[in-house]
Amino acid sequence: MAADCIFCRIVAGEIPAGIVTQDDELIAFRDINPVAPTHILVVPKRHVASISVLEDSDATLAGRMTLMAKSVAIQEGLRSGYRLVMNAGRDGGQSVDHVHMHVLGGRVMRWPPG
Repeated sequence: MAADCIFCRIVAGEIPAGIVTQDDELIAFRDINPVAPTHILVVPKRHVASISVLEDSDATLAGRMTLMAKSVAIQEGLRSGYRLVMNAGRDGGQSVDHVHMHVLGGRVMRWPPG
């Protein structure tokens, strides 16, 4: 756990969050600044700063994040589609230094996204 990381503090139960689901390795909760009607973050409970520092040994973690995101989308009723987003670094739009996946849905997504 990184003491100054808001996501680590959510995982530790120090900050309340609208938890959607969790397991031993991951937690999914509602974004406090949603950009879509459904906006949920899938976050590893172990602190990993960014996609940029994931290693080959993290392949299972990244895959499990994607599968939890799919499960959340189904649970939230996003039958007509949804978008998964992962940002890396400040220029990539990462605002919290803890790897996370956005599940966005409930409206038509536009392209290009940014």
